Amino acid sequence: MGLDMYAYTAPANLFERDVDFDIDIFPAEARLHYWRKHPDLHGWMEELYYAKGGSSENFNRVPVALTSSDLDELELAIRRNALPITQGFFFGKSDGSEAEDDLAFIEKARKAIADELDVFYTSCW
Repeated sequence: MGLDMYAYTAPANLFERDVDFDIDIFPAEARLHYWRKHPDLHGWMEELYYAKGGSSENFNRVPVALTSSDLDELELAIRRNALPITQGFFFGKSDGSEAEDDLAFIEKARKAIADELDVFYTSCW
């Protein structure tokens, strides 16, 4: 039990919107990255979700697409230690040691986008 966070790849332009699309069709092989209990990153993704027009009352089991510019903003937030402090039931606590892994994710995501794939984030708690 707790916060499980995932990034997946998808064929380019498969989705009509950047949020709230059907992700039940993605197999485990499409998984690009996994995090466990990193609530501050989750909080950043939640802010992005709502900024892109997300409508779910709870930011849980809903996707948000990540663009190159989103990854640039995320990298800047990570390097500045500026991810929003986020709390939730069984979320755990981010402690800053996650930065190297977060930057490795950004590198993989940029490569996927360069390879003409879309990247999206989702979570389950």
